[in-house]
Amino acid sequence: MTLVLVAAVTAIGTYAVPAGAGQRLFTDASQFAVALLAAVVCFAAAQERSGPRRQWRVLFGLGLAGFAALHLWWTVSDVLDPTRPVADELADLGFLVLPAFAVLGLIAGSMALPGAVRASLRRDRIVLLIDSVLITGSLLALVWSAVPRRIFDEVQESPWVVGLAAAYPVADLLIAVMVVLLLATRPASRTARAPLRLTALAMLALGVSDLLRLLQLSTGVLSPLESAGYLLGPALLALAATCNPGPGDADAEQHAEAEWLQLLLPYVPVVATGVVIAVRTGAGGQLTSYEAYLGWLGLGLVVARQMFTIVDNTVLLAQVSEGQQRLHHQAYHDSLTGLANRALFRERLVLALDAHRHRAVPVALLFADLDDFKLINDSFGHAMGDRLLRAIGDRLVAAVGPGALVARLGGDEFAVLLDHRAADAEPAGQRILAALREPFVIDGHTVGVSASLGLVVPEPGDAALSADTLLRRADAAMYVSKRRGKNALVRYSGGADGGPNADLPHLLAQALAGAPAAAGFEVYYQPIVRLTDGAVVAVEALARWTDPVAGPVDPDVFVTVAERTGLVAAIDDFVLDRACADASNLANAYGRPIDVHVNVSAARLGQHGLEEAVSQALERHHLRPSRLVVEITETRRIPDMPRAVEVAERLRRRGVRVALDDFGSGYNALAQLHSLPVDIVKLDSTLTDVDVSPERAGALCRSVLAICTELGIAVVAEGIETPARARALAALGCHLGQGYLFGQPGPVHRLAAGVPAQPSPHSPSHLGS
Repeated sequence: MTLVLVAAVTAIGTYAVPAGAGQRLFTDASQFAVALLAAVVCFAAAQERSGPRRQWRVLFGLGLAGFAALHLWWTVSDVLDPTRPVADELADLGFLVLPAFAVLGLIAGSMALPGAVRASLRRDRIVLLIDSVLITGSLLALVWSAVPRRIFDEVQESPWVVGLAAAYPVADLLIAVMVVLLLATRPASRTARAPLRLTALAMLALGVSDLLRLLQLSTGVLSPLESAGYLLGPALLALAATCNPGPGDADAEQHAEAEWLQLLLPYVPVVATGVVIAVRTGAGGQLTSYEAYLGWLGLGLVVARQMFTIVDNTVLLAQVSEGQQRLHHQAYHDSLTGLANRALFRERLVLALDAHRHRAVPVALLFADLDDFKLINDSFGHAMGDRLLRAIGDRLVAAVGPGALVARLGGDEFAVLLDHRAADAEPAGQRILAALREPFVIDGHTVGVSASLGLVVPEPGDAALSADTLLRRADAAMYVSKRRGKNALVRYSGGADGGPNADLPHLLAQALAGAPAAAGFEVYYQPIVRLTDGAVVAVEALARWTDPVAGPVDPDVFVTVAERTGLVAAIDDFVLDRACADASNLANAYGRPIDVHVNVSAARLGQHGLEEAVSQALERHHLRPSRLVVEITETRRIPDMPRAVEVAERLRRRGVRVALDDFGSGYNALAQLHSLPVDIVKLDSTLTDVDVSPERAGALCRSVLAICTELGIAVVAEGIETPARARALAALGCHLGQGYLFGQPGPVHRLAAGVPAQPSPHSPSHLGS
């Protein structure tokens, strides 16, 4: 506001003061005051900002300070010599300080307005300057013919004075062109463009005054209009410095338009100048030396501009090529280990099978699944598990040697493709097993790892063998290794639908697609007892599968297959329905109604379908909801915890109780105990071996019991196999227990007939699905 008042007063005074030495003194003094005040405003505005927004304001302030210093010189000269001439050849050079710093300020400020396409900041600024000079030179060539002829005579008489006077409007034109280029080619918000518009108006005001001064050079008198421009220009620059730009809001169309303008705009005046020159020379006109100089300057700038365009295009093509290579690598390689991923492995496998089919090129496939890798994640955390997977990948590559493709198919599954080296397949598998048996040292921890391997080598007669079939056969052979005790290599030797290497995912899908009971699925029940007197208070329903082709399948194996293939929900629903149907027979077997615990995969708790399955099973078999306990088995992380909490709360409101199974071995057990509304906690056997490790295990067990007591949660201790452990847990305050000491899992008809459960052919497991 102060600056506006000063500019207004001085402008009025310029017209009010009589012409002569007094008017010149007032004009120079007023221009000094306005320029000095504008410089102060620019410096003050710069202190409140940083980066490019501060730099251009400082440069504008320096230019205005130089402009004010020159007017101070003229003011002092007016006082000392009132009759001095208007222009002084040497001192007038100081007026070019403001345009020079304005150019530098615009170049610095352009960094805050990124272009649509930018290769580098330095090249971007150089191209801006070249384009500005190129357009300015072309415009000068166009308007050269409009300059009064008397100017040429004065140039011959005083070339220094006229050339210096002409330099001012040329400099103003250069700055105005630069501002127009920034406005046209730099997408930004309206508030971010406001300083540029004010700068353009300032250059227009200064340009008008400088042009009038050039045209009136022979008179030696400064007109009031010329003086007004020298007042308005600094004032507008100061206003530009006080603007507060907001965030950019340019859309995609604005960016695209700016990109085209940046490419084409500099050549529009060049083409127009070329047309004018061609018309003039075609009509017999002669080019002046100035036009020739401008033409050569324009030609040189066009060549330089093209060189930068070529460099930009080369850099852009290199970046595109590098980006394509990076995207291709990401699409075909595992982000964690850097190995090939499933997509690349399948492509290479298809090519290898094609070569095997048409040229009899040998091919072999190894499928490796790490044994009990979940325990490593539970014990040491997923970050360490990821580092271990990377180390395992390196060992696999070193074990199989060059020429083999090693891939991570997902999770803890790896595969090796051996084309042209089928005879080396079994030795390569043994080298993998030996390499993994060597302990890994990760962050000071020594970790042991083993893997179950499946090997498949197509026979020459397998002409129609597909990549998916080969992978399924290798997968099936790997599961045979799991059933035989893990940490071993098994070669596929069965047919597509039978034999000891049967395709478990395919057979499991077939079994669950129809009637699971007819396909060998059963439900076994293991008692949960009161530790004080051994009375059975509940049973846990556990799924068992004896396939007609593959034979008995370990629960750990088929549950893992079901989770990988998305079939675990079908097993959960089968066990739930059969357990509710057997509730009356269980009550008869034990002489009273008892609770039935049914396992449900944790991943299902946050998905649709669980509540409907529970409701239908209860209604179909007329079972009271209070007799059903849904156990959350943490073989997978709960994907949507808020929804899981809602589902658990709705089940509890219906009367169904919720239990947290294998507490202490799953994902974030304490965190889930805090988040999930549960009624029962089942302690994993790793926390109940208080007879073997009374101090450590006893302390952990007491802590969990204390927490659950405070929360009103019942506790069931799992894995009780000896009377000593049962007594120790009872002494700690645990009232309920489950384990082989009280009975192994058995079918309901044996319990109803009073026959004790026979030893299970399967390993101990608390997986119900």
